[in-house]
Amino acid sequence: MSKQTISRRSLIASTIAGGAAMAASPLMAHEVDNVKWDETFDVVIIGSGFAGLAAAIEAHNAGAKAVVLEKMTAFGGNSIINGGILTATGCPQQKMHKIEDSVDLLEKDILVAGQYLNDKAKVRLLAEHALSNYEWCVKTLGVEFLPDAIGQEGGHSVPRYVTTKNGSGSGIVTKQIEMVKKLGVPMRNRVYVEHIIRDKKGAVVGVQVREGYRFGKADSGKVKYIRAKKGVVACYGGFSADVKFRMFQDPKLSADLDTTNQPGATSELWRETSAIGCLQVQNDWIQCGPWGNPHEKGMGIGWQFNQTAAAEYGIWVNTDGNRFVNELANRKVRADAIMLEQQQGRKAWAIAQGKNVEPLKKQRPGFLERMLKDKIVFEYKTLEDLAKGTGIPYAQLKKTVDEFNECVKNKKDPVWGRYINNDQTPMVEGPWYAGECQPKVHHCMGGLVTNNDCQVLDVMTYEPIPGLYAAGEATGCVHGAVRLGSVAILDCLVFGRIAGEKAAKAKENAA
Repeated sequence: MSKQTISRRSLIASTIAGGAAMAASPLMAHEVDNVKWDETFDVVIIGSGFAGLAAAIEAHNAGAKAVVLEKMTAFGGNSIINGGILTATGCPQQKMHKIEDSVDLLEKDILVAGQYLNDKAKVRLLAEHALSNYEWCVKTLGVEFLPDAIGQEGGHSVPRYVTTKNGSGSGIVTKQIEMVKKLGVPMRNRVYVEHIIRDKKGAVVGVQVREGYRFGKADSGKVKYIRAKKGVVACYGGFSADVKFRMFQDPKLSADLDTTNQPGATSELWRETSAIGCLQVQNDWIQCGPWGNPHEKGMGIGWQFNQTAAAEYGIWVNTDGNRFVNELANRKVRADAIMLEQQQGRKAWAIAQGKNVEPLKKQRPGFLERMLKDKIVFEYKTLEDLAKGTGIPYAQLKKTVDEFNECVKNKKDPVWGRYINNDQTPMVEGPWYAGECQPKVHHCMGGLVTNNDCQVLDVMTYEPIPGLYAAGEATGCVHGAVRLGSVAILDCLVFGRIAGEKAAKAKENAA
């Protein structure tokens, strides 16, 4: 006999029954009776990335006994291999470079990129917390950012991201892990959350897990039941590494496209939360990072040349030698433009040179040398040499470079509307560098619908599900159609902290 009955018949029976008992939702596929809990915590956090670790810190600080569950062997999820760039409107680095920015402008940029499919209240909340979140990272966690570097991702009106000193999201995650351990919050790896359990009243009261789970083996590990007296916080991330599931959402995203994500970015809990009646939206809005490099697997490091050097200070051209997109447009615009070039038999090349690669060298010391050694980026003495090496007609490429240099001199790009960085210099002297661009599946903009307290909404009632909170890439409505680069960490940390605190302060359930 099992410790309780978990029956999908309850789905059918409850739908037929109707009435007062179903005021919460008829979609409680994992409704349980007489659970024998193996362990009990106040707050159970699923996922150990930016959002989950932020939730753990704030849940503890609010007085709750919390636990972090991670299905993979290593902690950190995608966050630990993230590029380490954080939107920080109002930060000292912006002021140092005399960049004018505001909460209102950040809010506008996020909404415009999202095609106004965003939840405006959430976007405002996010923008208002940009500076305080940066300060929390520095003062509370001890995160080290480059003190004099400020960058601009596509879709942002001005440069506003800071960069971790080690050039990776691990620069934040490792500090979060240190804090979680210091606070005494247990972190458990190889614990796969198989089911999120709702009681007869519709409240989430705990989880069914497999402890000792081996990734990819669904029946591995020992089944256990963990009660969450106050709440479960879902920070399980996206599904960009799950080819089958992502193709149901967007058939174009086949196995032919690589992903920047770690292998554990799969869909199990997206399907689980759907099965228990959680409202989800916009799951087919899946972002491809346009700056990926085809000569390396996964996220790699080549994107840092394609973006930090070429998109911000150089140009992107096709094999005909023409610019084909605003290099600082949002990610969808650029990824779609590259794919269109490829459909027409042309490659996309990112080009930068001379002084214009200095920001990359400053932000990512030693990275350019690694890219050259691994033949991810190629170096040439002259523009003519670059043209020969990439197969681009020299005359047209030189014409394009000359036209761009006029844009630099005039601080205006009349054709593409590209932002011209204050530090930009004309592209004249070598050495010249080129890297190929290849979109890779990167981020899921849709997901669970939550209110401003990070409570997940029920699909039938549109009311908060008692005991269930969520933050990070598992949630939708923040980014809309397109997520702006460097806003993901901001999203995860701000809402992860809110989710942890709110769960810790919730009333205990009666399970």
